[in-house]
Amino acid sequence: MSGGRMVFIVDDDESVRESLTALLETQGLNALAFASAEAFLLGYQPIAPACAVVDIRMPGMDGLALLEHLRSRGIALPVLVMTGHGDVPLAVRAMKAGAADFIEKPYSNATLLDSIGRALAAAQAGQAVQIDPDDTRTRIAGLTPRERDILQQLVVGHPNKIIAYHLNISPRTVEIHRANVMKKMNADSLSHLVRMALGVGFTSGEGMPEAR
Repeated sequence: MSGGRMVFIVDDDESVRESLTALLETQGLNALAFASAEAFLLGYQPIAPACAVVDIRMPGMDGLALLEHLRSRGIALPVLVMTGHGDVPLAVRAMKAGAADFIEKPYSNATLLDSIGRALAAAQAGQAVQIDPDDTRTRIAGLTPRERDILQQLVVGHPNKIIAYHLNISPRTVEIHRANVMKKMNADSLSHLVRMALGVGFTSGEGMPEAR
């Protein structure tokens, strides 16, 4: 990655801030870390291209509230939210509020850097992180009715056990259908899948093409 790009890190965990700063600097990126959302808002200056990596759970203003605050002020900074186990519903809310992506902990450096790379490229082009809506709709239309049920539950943010309960099937069956959905949608992560689905307005499945 080339120099001159800025990544803001907002996380109350000092060790996370230090490790992310070191990782980004090894990639030739500039990094500026803040211990709270409030500190970030006080110190933020528009820099292009840039993105922010924000923990979704923090004391005081959390990551979702920060994202909503930025959007209410018309600040189009791409925001990646980091989530822990069980926080996927919050991450989905963040995506609906305009987050560019979410990263589930524990994450690999490669996954994080790929997401940051997409966000910075979009910021440099002055665009949101892009999906191909026609391709996404075609892929959704190719799902079976049960796979569409699974997709709907995933977009809500439900884990496998809750999906199994709601659909009255076994968790193992959910795993099989989920893997098929990921493959048919050509999604390399849950966040990628959610981003595609939300990008074409798929929540309840209303208005989408009928499955074959």
